Amino acid sequence: MTDLFSLRGKSALLTGGSRGIGHEMACGLRDAGALVHVLDCADPSEPLEAISFNKADITKSDEVERIISEAEADGVVFDILVNNAGVTFSDESQTYPDEFWVKTLEVNLTSVFRLCQRIGLKLIADGRSGSIINVTSIGALQGFPMNPAYGSAKGGVRQLTKALACEWGQYGIRVNCLAPGYTRTPMNAKSWHNAELQKQRADRTMLSRWAEPDEMVGPLVFLASDASSYMTGADLVVDGGWTSKGL
Repeated sequence: MTDLFSLRGKSALLTGGSRGIGHEMACGLRDAGALVHVLDCADPSEPLEAISFNKADITKSDEVERIISEAEADGVVFDILVNNAGVTFSDESQTYPDEFWVKTLEVNLTSVFRLCQRIGLKLIADGRSGSIINVTSIGALQGFPMNPAYGSAKGGVRQLTKALACEWGQYGIRVNCLAPGYTRTPMNAKSWHNAELQKQRADRTMLSRWAEPDEMVGPLVFLASDASSYMTGADLVVDGGWTSKGL
């Protein structure tokens, strides 16, 4: 059973690993045995021990290409890609600023496609299988107000995941989504520190609480490992029952 979830001998590229869910994911992949490379535009909030960190703007293709190419030149073979980086800008849809829309789609959708394309192309050329995990959100599954760009981007990533899974299954490349619910991270700090909003969101779940960042590690390792070898094009929703709850 330990071997089933092991990532020994694997190399992973993860975006947005400096804080929150991404930081816990990077450490979780490392602890499962993977050689982990993190890309983020911000310095880590806590040390990323035994993890390779590169400060990079993932919307700049040449910057990302240089880092990946340098790693490959050093003998790194990426078997796992985790597209976790994301931004969010809240505002009313009728007056939503164009710059918010453009930035959100660049980071949350376009860069995801480019990284999938880059890693997928290499896997196909080398005749190797691999696992791509795109971190979406319950916002990709349900409607939420005051953030049209975030929901649109995450919904786009969800459909992109299915399209790539359909196209690349023949090469043994699996592509899945990990969709967290409300999690206690810096991105959600505004809602977390508002007692009314915090309770409102907790009450929407079946477990009556928010997720902690490290609760996304188990699902991620599952998707990255051979434990999910017959799973592709799927949404693994980790939301405390939010999207399944009726009354």
